[in-house]
Amino acid sequence: VHLAESGGGLVQPGGSMRLSCTASGDIYAFTVLGWYRQAPGKQRELVATITEGGTAEYADYVKGRFNISRDNAKDTVYLQMNGLILEDTAAYFCHANQYVLGTRFDYWGQGTQVTVAS
Repeated sequence: VHLAESGGGLVQPGGSMRLSCTASGDIYAFTVLGWYRQAPGKQRELVATITEGGTAEYADYVKGRFNISRDNAKDTVYLQMNGLILEDTAAYFCHANQYVLGTRFDYWGQGTQVTVAS
């Protein structure tokens, strides 16, 4: 399984950006898809997740600003980020997990950098 993120870059405070993560296989196979981020010198933290049924959850620090969605036909999960602030600067990683015969497997993308700066 390969997860490929795209859409990062430089954006001004208050701006918007959309990240995409395309899986090499059928995303129906994944129980949960999500986005995490890691700023320099900090631990990786959860941003948002979405289940195979479409239920989304968000970290408090992005709630109301970010939106996670999935397009099963394109095997892609998106992260729409609005109202970006300096603290959103980080490498963003796509994550997926699946269960095979009761064993959980976790997959990560290579990450895409988001830099919020004026």
